[in-house]
Amino acid sequence: MNTGEGAHGPVFEARMTRAAAQAGLRRALTAAGIASAALDARLLVAAALGIGATAFLAHPDERLTAEQAARLGALARRRLAREPVGRILGEVEFWGLPFRLAPEVLAPRPDTETVVEAALERSAGVEPPRRILDLGTGSGCILVALLSELPAAFGVGVDRSPDALRIAAANAARNGVGLRAGFAASDWAAALGTGFDLIVSNPPYIRTAEIAALDLDVSRYDPAAALDGGRDGLDAYRAILADSWRCLAPGGRLVLELGHDQAAAVEELGRAQGWRKEALRTDLAGHSRAIVLTR
Repeated sequence: MNTGEGAHGPVFEARMTRAAAQAGLRRALTAAGIASAALDARLLVAAALGIGATAFLAHPDERLTAEQAARLGALARRRLAREPVGRILGEVEFWGLPFRLAPEVLAPRPDTETVVEAALERSAGVEPPRRILDLGTGSGCILVALLSELPAAFGVGVDRSPDALRIAAANAARNGVGLRAGFAASDWAAALGTGFDLIVSNPPYIRTAEIAALDLDVSRYDPAAALDGGRDGLDAYRAILADSWRCLAPGGRLVLELGHDQAAAVEELGRAQGWRKEALRTDLAGHSRAIVLTR
């Protein structure tokens, strides 16, 4: 009842214990160079069993059925093809909230929580923002996280993709802020009016030539339009900085996620358009990850 290796990945047998299945999957993922092998194995085994992580840990010696073993093998093959666990399971956690995923949206990442932190930090001690605009909303993660923290606020998420907008709206409803969120198709701020106290965005900022060298979890499974920032990675910033000022109420702020080496370039682009840097916030790795701009 040991885990064997098939032509396309590990093979799991009926009547293997849950613990043995997890250990076998962890070994296969580790051998494939997947850094999160231990966590991924636990999540995928629990998913194959159709149970939560707590129930899985409480009964490690229970044995797999033939159906569960086959299901786990299928999930394992997908992860070994470098499909992220969040996409396999169909959702990911961001800001402690669950977000549905689909091929049309970028998978939320912990680095992007820096944008939420920066926006909330700059609002501390002053009148909190009442109207929020999220440019390129994707899954809606930034907007929904902010609305969950600001119960008097209303937000609008815009995206070019109608499919992304449907997913964002579903995520807002799922997390209890759907009545305070609206979604609209727009090329950045082109279709929006004025009066927003806070504008946020995680725009595409990867240099075109660098996309192919990204981790396979990203380059194979995230939508190219959400990654590709043009030749120098700054195309989306140019568009946002040149136009979004129209939408900002007096005293409002623009908070943008940054690539790890783009803070100086984005600050300079902003200065040329009449923006002033108010703050930079770093991520857990110490990189400048969010810039706060005012007019």
